[in-house]
Amino acid sequence: MKFNKFIPLFLGALLLSTAQAGDTEKEKEFRLAAGIGDVDTLSRLLDEGVPVDTANNFGVTALMMAIQNDNMEATALLLSRGANVNARASEGCTALTFAAENGHDALTALLLERGADLSAKTRAGWDAMMIAARYGLTDMVEQLLYKGGDPNSKDQKGRTALHHIAEKGHVTTGALLIKGGATIEARDQHGSTPLIIAADKGFAEVIDLLLDSGADINAADQDGATALIWAVGQDHLAVAERLIYRGANVNQQDKDGITALMEAASVRSEDLVFLLLRNGADASIKNGSGRDALSIARKRRNKQVISLLEEAMKN
Repeated sequence: MKFNKFIPLFLGALLLSTAQAGDTEKEKEFRLAAGIGDVDTLSRLLDEGVPVDTANNFGVTALMMAIQNDNMEATALLLSRGANVNARASEGCTALTFAAENGHDALTALLLERGADLSAKTRAGWDAMMIAARYGLTDMVEQLLYKGGDPNSKDQKGRTALHHIAEKGHVTTGALLIKGGATIEARDQHGSTPLIIAADKGFAEVIDLLLDSGADINAADQDGATALIWAVGQDHLAVAERLIYRGANVNQQDKDGITALMEAASVRSEDLVFLLLRNGADASIKNGSGRDALSIARKRRNKQVISLLEEAMKN
């Protein structure tokens, strides 16, 4: 069987298993026929009484197998013969989430016409909207929004489709989600906003999109860390530059008293230290342990960074 490059390994395992205890040979043949798009065999076996929703030991039905392999004719046949469009595999996957995983717009449209549940989620809490957003499938996201999909539904980690956009850097899809009602300041289980996620991952264009849409540039997660602190901590110079240009508070401290300048010293980045100092970073600020950026730099043993901070402390 052929698999789309997007599909996670566990989904591949679900589909590769064609048998379950108590299966008849005809049921196995039926699911295999769905996988390869053999509609003649599907029709014959259905006429012979094979249940249309027979599933393998992972709960994967013939309909899911047909969709995974982009077999439109087989999918249409199975639906016309009564296949349950909302049957669930053991991982919570449905025909619709399989279609989203593989970017099948036409199959998604067909499933939606047949009453596919937009709110159905995998065990990880991902619905079709989140999956499509994560892979930057703009046309599919538009399709799901048009049908009433919720752009603010959350997964097991409290992340929305917009969080997934921010993590993967899909600007065009993100713009569509925002237009469709995605909450800019949505928080995941760690209190991170999409802006914080984008800064952590280093996606400057997503940051611009979010800020242009009204995101709070100084929003902090549950540890008090802002987008700037995250960007600097990940050594994302261009992103830090963008955030500072857009008005980020260079001296904001997290709950441990750590500033962006301290993070820059910790990652031993002369460029980031220079950037922050040039834009008003206060080298005298101390964290909760009584350490300033210079003491952190000395521990990290970067001569250029130490020199910059020593000069800043003199002035």
